Amino acid sequence: MTSPDLSVWWSAPESERAGTPLVVLLHGYGADEHDLAALVPFLPAGITYAAVRAPHRMEPGFSWFDLQFDAAGSAVGFSTGAAIASCRTLFAWLHGVRGEFASVSLFGFSQGMAVATSMLRHAPDDFVVVVGCSGFVLVDAGDIDAQSDGFFNDAALAARRPPLFWGRDQADDVIPAELAQQTAAWLRDRVELTKVLYAGMGHGISEQELRHVNEFLTHHLLR
Repeated sequence: MTSPDLSVWWSAPESERAGTPLVVLLHGYGADEHDLAALVPFLPAGITYAAVRAPHRMEPGFSWFDLQFDAAGSAVGFSTGAAIASCRTLFAWLHGVRGEFASVSLFGFSQGMAVATSMLRHAPDDFVVVVGCSGFVLVDAGDIDAQSDGFFNDAALAARRPPLFWGRDQADDVIPAELAQQTAAWLRDRVELTKVLYAGMGHGISEQELRHVNEFLTHHLLR
């Protein structure tokens, strides 16, 4: 399998990565790999972090798949097929690097959470944990079954129930409340869910949430 030419920011030089847990950082819509790389100083040491740039240009940054927004700026539609195409690109890249690491986990913000959970749904045994911040799961597309083309293995995911951290603000004005409710119900049936609500955070990541993510990663990856 040929590894795609993705732009990746690494938290450590190659000589220092072997045998460490790997956490892949997946940014949100219109950002780039440096967005989540800025969070690494707040995350546990002893882990290698790889922040990957999404493949599609979306000024001022990049996106994993197209989103449709309403007049208020809330995301109301998405392409499951395009999201799966980005997942396949990430799996091809991971195939070329994962052998040097003790384990692989995923951390996605906003749209990046949709990609992270889609990868988990495809290969639930490949990832130790998933962290999702102010994001959602691809559960709201009417033609999701047709678009997914057998990509999702939700039965295997529900059988394994891996740990997943999901933090959000109920006042998030980007992810619609209905989609957040659907995401919550979907996750409860398929993963070991740690769900935390943060007031005053909006569509972002707070210092308090980063402390909780630090504790979650430390508990599952470094003990």
